[in-house]
Amino acid sequence: MSLPPEFSLIARHFRPLAGEGALALSDDAALLAPPAGQQLVLAADAMVAGVHFLPDDPPASIGRKLLRVNLSDLAAMGAAPLGYLMTVALPKGTTPEWLDGFGAGLAMDQAEFGLSVLGGDTVSTPGPLSLSLTILGSVPPGEALLRRGARPGDELWVSGTIGDGALGLRAARGELADDGFLAGRYRLPQPRLALGQALRGVARAAMDVSDGLAQDAGHLCRLAECGAEIEAAAVPLSPAARAALGADAALLPLILSGGDDYELLFAAPPGDAARVQAAGRAARTPVTRIGRFTEGAPDVTVRDATGGLLNLPRGGWSHF
Repeated sequence: MSLPPEFSLIARHFRPLAGEGALALSDDAALLAPPAGQQLVLAADAMVAGVHFLPDDPPASIGRKLLRVNLSDLAAMGAAPLGYLMTVALPKGTTPEWLDGFGAGLAMDQAEFGLSVLGGDTVSTPGPLSLSLTILGSVPPGEALLRRGARPGDELWVSGTIGDGALGLRAARGELADDGFLAGRYRLPQPRLALGQALRGVARAAMDVSDGLAQDAGHLCRLAECGAEIEAAAVPLSPAARAALGADAALLPLILSGGDDYELLFAAPPGDAARVQAAGRAARTPVTRIGRFTEGAPDVTVRDATGGLLNLPRGGWSHF
């Protein structure tokens, strides 16, 4: 007896991605034994064609981005990955070749980050292509990095470089000159898992930069019930972003508020710079101090190189 179409699709494209506990994707649920003495960390993100990626992006890069934006949530908690559940809503006419590429991208990053698929669901949709992933990780009890916890006087730090994601979207659309670096940063974020784990016991609060640097700093402020000041000149830029900004100074607000960077934004006590930098070295990830938390209302102030107030025309990405 031949398999129904859905089960044939799962057997061809997703069963090869399954690991221990997934039961070969043949049951209604997976079985997972958490590491001894660890807390589970769970997060979920969805991506929709035309909103979170371009419809003509390579399928392998779409699969890798889906996994990586979820891994970034684990990184922001200081967690290590265990596995994931995935739901795909496929428009009519999705080809086996597209699914082959999508699965190949997932397989590549499963090998790089050490996890596998545990289960999920496949459905059809009139469109657009919609993807959802729930990721599972683990962290020692009481050591998870949380968004709440910053205090006035703490220093504000960020990993990597900022602005590449937003500039990369423009580059991928052909609106900005690019040698491929910026578009690559948009399509393939780098989850800072090693840094998140190295920051346990060092950072007082942390999150990843997905909605824009200024807006995400505001999330930390609201939970801390204090303000923050960001020094625009201190925000780390890649050579490609610096070149784009040199050619068009009007790109600065986009760099500071555009989102899709998936770097870690975190608070650390004043005087702890050496510990933060040691964590960065251990994780082989650059970290930069870009400002500080202040007394007062939970607002974010961005200052230019002269100390003047820099007004951003937009606060950051909104999901609605």
